[in-house]
Amino acid sequence: MIEPAEHRYLIALGSNRRVPGIGGPRAVLDAAIEAFKQEGWRVDGVSPWMASAPLGPSMRRYANGAAVIAGDAGPEDTLENLQSIEAEFGRERRGQRWGSRTLDLDIVLWGGGSWASKALSIPHPLFRGRHFVLRPAAQVAPTWRDPVTGLTLRQLAGRHGKL
Repeated sequence: MIEPAEHRYLIALGSNRRVPGIGGPRAVLDAAIEAFKQEGWRVDGVSPWMASAPLGPSMRRYANGAAVIAGDAGPEDTLENLQSIEAEFGRERRGQRWGSRTLDLDIVLWGGGSWASKALSIPHPLFRGRHFVLRPAAQVAPTWRDPVTGLTLRQLAGRHGKL
């Protein structure tokens, strides 16, 4: 498969903890968008932020959203870059699954279609059942298609009544 010269990604963003010097979860997401730009990504679109209930044991509500970013990095390098940004915001990748976190950045879709490796699966394997991903994703990239189902993000969100 020939990879495109420019890669476009749909990124889900989430936060439910304050970051010193930045502020609460919505401010963290705003700062994450600026971090994408500082890392050399072109930000093609950003959804409005929304509040959502946490999954799992965390008691704090989340701020969630989605962004379309573009650059020359392939999927594995993009994952590494996103994890580096998360770390800059104080994210630690140990401890309880689905616990509270300063910043969560997930690759949901990639303009190149599907990707599978030991470290990364695109499309994100759980995104179709998560309203806090589908709703903002459909707002920022309504015509993007899930390569597995062939449905647009607008259609997937509509099926869940989350538009």
